[in-house]
Amino acid sequence: MNIKISGTGSYIPNVVTKNTDFQEHDFFNIDGSGFPDDNKTTIEKFQAITGIEERRYIEDKLNTSDIAVFAAKKALEDAKTDPESLDYIIVAHNYGDVKAHNMQSDTVPSLATRVKFQLKIENPKCVGYDLLFGCPGWIEGFIQAQAFIKAGMAKKCLVIGAEALSRVVDKHDRDSMIFSDGAGAAVVEATLEEGGLLAQESATYSYSEANYIYFGKSNDAKAPEDIRYIKMNGRKIYEFALKHVPVAMKSCLEKSGKSINDLKKIFIHQANEKMDDAIVKRFFRLYKQPVPENMMPMTIQELGNSSVATVPTLLDLVRKGKIKNQELNTGDVIILASVGAGMNVNAIVYQY
Repeated sequence: MNIKISGTGSYIPNVVTKNTDFQEHDFFNIDGSGFPDDNKTTIEKFQAITGIEERRYIEDKLNTSDIAVFAAKKALEDAKTDPESLDYIIVAHNYGDVKAHNMQSDTVPSLATRVKFQLKIENPKCVGYDLLFGCPGWIEGFIQAQAFIKAGMAKKCLVIGAEALSRVVDKHDRDSMIFSDGAGAAVVEATLEEGGLLAQESATYSYSEANYIYFGKSNDAKAPEDIRYIKMNGRKIYEFALKHVPVAMKSCLEKSGKSINDLKKIFIHQANEKMDDAIVKRFFRLYKQPVPENMMPMTIQELGNSSVATVPTLLDLVRKGKIKNQELNTGDVIILASVGAGMNVNAIVYQY
């Protein structure tokens, strides 16, 4: 028995916000001091580092659980799966449903329960739960789904990654330009076909790294003290990712029994173009090889960083031929990898 993805789906929000839309923002440093550069220069430097030109936000009428449902329906349709046959619905997110213009997070009932409700699933033995694991949440959900299946507790699971980071960003923080909204989903099930999930690697580094990403007050000293926003120590995260992610990917590949020469694609969390490029280069350097052409599909330029949604969205778009010069073929060996709040790192080796 193998565990494979039988269908994928994604939801890309309709509201496009370009870098030029931040021209009138008042940016401050974490200590409340002003930026040394004008906004035009700040935005140009930001784009050069992250590669982000625009990002997507959900409409005011929608919440994270809504877009999770949109992606889920597409995945179920792609897999030709009856929702009533699902054993688990696993929804990875970090901030719950945060209504527009309201900073309060709503997680009761769980987002997975809300997804199940909107899918109109009657089967009570279809269990829904939420997973908080930072940006690597969707990959971790996939790992948990295969564990349920291998243990005989499930035959078919729906794993969703959804986030609406636009609802928790500080408009006075330059890092707010990184974050976006989106959702991706996959149906994971037991199969007699060859391939599927070959190996996995997960780790949590919290001894001194736990607060690299956290909830903090606005960079604007005049803002209310009791309202919190997503914050991060970008330099620390960059250094952490370059140190730990390539090693995790190598360990996972070795566990799988596949060689570096078998590898066709790397689907990495769309966090920062410069960082992702450096991670993949360092990974191949461990094998004393250059990075092959078209190894790493990217969506961050147009979609920004949508946290748990980036990897399943990227996978869905490549599977369906929606990214230029990128494709997957039967038998291809790929790595899915992520890093994020926790600080958590994970990777999967998968044969398509």
